Amino acid sequence: MSTGAIVAIVVGALVLIALFVVLSAAARRRRVEGRREQAAELREDAQSRTLRANRQQATADEQAARAKQAQAEAEEKAAAARRESAAAQERAQVADRERRFASERHEEARSVDPDVTDADSDGDGDDEAARERAATDRRS
Repeated sequence: MSTGAIVAIVVGALVLIALFVVLSAAARRRRVEGRREQAAELREDAQSRTLRANRQQATADEQAARAKQAQAEAEEKAAAARRESAAAQERAQVADRERRFASERHEEARSVDPDVTDADSDGDGDDEAARERAATDRRS
């Protein structure tokens, strides 16, 4: 083989190697660019989902706060209702005690009143009738 043929083969081989290197670099750049585009799309999707998740979380937090406030209001109303109920029971007990004292005083007044006879204080609780009879007896 001649020197020119060897040089031509070597130059051809170098051209093929260079062509292979250039083509593989171009293919690699296309792959890298495709992956960059894919990564950008994924980031954009992730950011969109993050924003949606943040909005959903904010809505959930607001709803939880409203529920907590409603529960606190309900507990406050229940406590007020318990206080009112206790006050009502206490007043009812005071009223019963006063009725007993009043009844005892009426009974004591009947026993002390000289115008009331034993027949008048038969315990039927008709104080008005007894007073009318006593007033009638005094007039006569």
